[in-house]
Amino acid sequence: MTIVKSTNGTAYINNNIPEQVWDTIYAFLLEVKGLHIKNKERTRCFIEGIWYVLRTGCQWRLLPPYYGHWRQVHRRYKIWADRGIWSDLMSAVSEIDDQAVMIDATIVRAHACASGYEKDGNEAQVLGRSKGGFTTKIHALVDGLGNPIKFLLTGGHRNDITQAVELLKDQRDTVVLADKGYDSQPFINTLESKGCSATIPSKKNAKNPRKIDKEQYKERFLIEAFFSKIKQFRRVFSRFDKTTSAFSGFLHLAGALIWMR
Repeated sequence: MTIVKSTNGTAYINNNIPEQVWDTIYAFLLEVKGLHIKNKERTRCFIEGIWYVLRTGCQWRLLPPYYGHWRQVHRRYKIWADRGIWSDLMSAVSEIDDQAVMIDATIVRAHACASGYEKDGNEAQVLGRSKGGFTTKIHALVDGLGNPIKFLLTGGHRNDITQAVELLKDQRDTVVLADKGYDSQPFINTLESKGCSATIPSKKNAKNPRKIDKEQYKERFLIEAFFSKIKQFRRVFSRFDKTTSAFSGFLHLAGALIWMR
């Protein structure tokens, strides 16, 4: 815990991002072209503000003033999100163990303030109507240790398997673990054509259920544990952002922070 000064000279206690994590983030940012980050203290204050919103899920206008004016922080965050800075950060800090990978999906409720962005319609902003109202579904690919590799977003009404091929398009010669929702012979054939083996149980009504390694399948709990970790970040647990890029930015930043723990 250290006492630092914000951009407006106000002193506050910095107990958010650990020093080692901050050093890793700043080292990455220095490699990105076109970012105004020469002032290390101001850059850290900005990142701390984003961390605060991610952890607490607060409205932008309720951001404590020592992080800077909320409009400026929000505008800068959105520009970085549109450029893919946060997803690039997660990729940069990843050390993937791809001997086995897991896929699954989870639904997050979308607050009323997330709707109303009419550009290209709701489908483009990955909002869907289901029994719980407006929802967004996070399709995730994690490695053998339960750390995130890739995310895809759809409306909450979309079936899990619709994004399976896209999630795994870069994976070859590995073991793929998934639940019964991914039991589809065309999907299994696609995996086998890339040298992957599928540990996916058959549905109860399958005429010829496939045999799987049950001990290996138990490892699938790691992706459920990952969803539990990611939903500790309240800006991910519930969607408040109108645009896909803004919500995706928080999701990838949370993923990067899990990698850096």
